[in-house]
Amino acid sequence: MVIDQFLQWAISEKRFSQHTVTSYRNDLTAFCSFIMDKYEQNDLLKIKTLMIRSWLVSMKESGMANSSINRKLSTIKSFYSFCQRHDLIDADPAEKLVSLKKKRRLPSFAPQETMKKTGQENTEQSFEHIRDKLVIDMLYQTGMRLSELVSLKETDIDMSLNQIKVTGKGNKQRIIPFHKQLGYAIIAYMEVKRKTFDQHEPTLIVTDKGRKSYEKLIYRIVHKFLSAETTLSKTSPHILRHTFATHLLNNGANILAIKELLGHSSLAATQVYTHNTIDQLKKIHQQAHPKGS
Repeated sequence: MVIDQFLQWAISEKRFSQHTVTSYRNDLTAFCSFIMDKYEQNDLLKIKTLMIRSWLVSMKESGMANSSINRKLSTIKSFYSFCQRHDLIDADPAEKLVSLKKKRRLPSFAPQETMKKTGQENTEQSFEHIRDKLVIDMLYQTGMRLSELVSLKETDIDMSLNQIKVTGKGNKQRIIPFHKQLGYAIIAYMEVKRKTFDQHEPTLIVTDKGRKSYEKLIYRIVHKFLSAETTLSKTSPHILRHTFATHLLNNGANILAIKELLGHSSLAATQVYTHNTIDQLKKIHQQAHPKGS
């Protein structure tokens, strides 16, 4: 099946993450269902531009956000670009379709005072508590992505140099430094991990049964922390990545350095955080300037 060929190409040649490949599969499956129901067409190699456009319109009419529609359109574009390059079709039906305009939303982030609480001592010493605290610390103090934390191995951490080797999007690797305090927390966690479980799992973060962690577990851990400590409407692990970048900028870090720490391929992706910094500067100006109030 051509979808399977495309997904295999995405895995083996483009080295896309499992999360991206799963999204591709879901998008293409939904598109197949739509064109079968509406046009009684089950051959993706015989699709016309109008059919794709009507799918986009149907999603818009259902109330789906432009950003979500654009992501699905990106899947379709990638798929048909693949088909054309491999001579499966003569013309690309998605080539002339353009993304929908979307409002530019500033990244949400947790207050600096809130994140300081993660470093406070707690008498609770259960494996679950120590692991959950480390998850929050790792995401906030390194800015790594959810998928990067789930796949992170103990051997990726260099305690002697206080740095972590992270494998990000497109299988690109980068080095993230960390403070000694985080190093102590990692060591303490690994000691408890070894005492708690007979079999050793090489990935750093594990479940309550000692097995490799998964994304929903990390979501629950972060949601629990942010819901209890903040009033943020969004409580996903990505919020801690936003918080990492925003706090660095607010405290004078160079945006180019932050770009490298986040693993962004372009500066444009990092510059969104400067808006939060400007808002912070305005707030400081209004509070501190004699005529600010």
